[in-house]
Amino acid sequence: MWKYIGVLECNQFLLSLNLFKCQSKEKYLNTIYAISNNIENNYKVYKIKKRNGKYRTIYEPNSLLKEIHKQILLNILNNKSISKYAKAYHKGISLKDNAIPHVNKKIILKLDIKNFFESIRFIDIYNTCFSIEYFPKSVGMILTYLCTYEDHLTEGASVSPYISNLVMKEFDEEIGDYCNSNNIDYTRYSDDMTFSGDFNPSDIIIKVRKMLYRLGLRLNNKKTIVLTNSKQETVTGLVVNNKVQVNSKYRNKIRQEVYYIKKFGLKSHLERLNISDSDKYLNNLYGRINYVNSINKTLEFISYKEFISELIKKNK
Repeated sequence: MWKYIGVLECNQFLLSLNLFKCQSKEKYLNTIYAISNNIENNYKVYKIKKRNGKYRTIYEPNSLLKEIHKQILLNILNNKSISKYAKAYHKGISLKDNAIPHVNKKIILKLDIKNFFESIRFIDIYNTCFSIEYFPKSVGMILTYLCTYEDHLTEGASVSPYISNLVMKEFDEEIGDYCNSNNIDYTRYSDDMTFSGDFNPSDIIIKVRKMLYRLGLRLNNKKTIVLTNSKQETVTGLVVNNKVQVNSKYRNKIRQEVYYIKKFGLKSHLERLNISDSDKYLNNLYGRINYVNSINKTLEFISYKEFISELIKKNK
């Protein structure tokens, strides 16, 4: 379709995408070409410490590139469907949706994809999202450059999560069909894959490893976990033995905090914790209560929400 498209037509196509607001067509095109040719100069790269003491690299695009990513996401990527097995990074789906299929199962297998975003390559992004089937080749290549850093996805760019779901769609569908035929439930939440039912975990691990290899992806063997229903089973942080709920330690911590506030008063409670910012603390506690209610709403935690909500109003 795009075989005989020239430079002029490609520029017109880029203009039609309206990737950012600019009155001058010449400036718009020059900016797009400049950014795509020097993409690394448009990111701030830094590290944040993870709970395990290791560091995660974050790639933060500058304000203009963020706007370009926003338009690509809204006007191009969101029009493409993802697999029903992908339970992250799209509207109307939550952690709870990822956990529900795995409730009360004999065996749960959890697999993790190593260096997920950084292992998703330029060519796979181009072929999946911006190929010549949909765009002139030069336009598709420019769009791919705009969405990558050193030829891979980045953690920090708004387009990366949805692109990862699109790249993984064929994998999700193939492994999902295999699981359905073997009475196994499968979901994927970003780089976390979960399988549940009555099966031999080794069979799944071997098949998944082979399929990931085709995409240039690898399993993180250190994060391979097999759980049985004789012990607590969790999926993306939620307990699924009998029903989906936040673990008891998390809920008990909230119970304790609300109890101390009611018994000793907010001021005394915060002094005991050496916390000076009461607004920040109350909003954080309110958010944690909301999280519990979003997973499994109970009268107890509804009452906590109402109590803390009133405190926030009074504190203002």
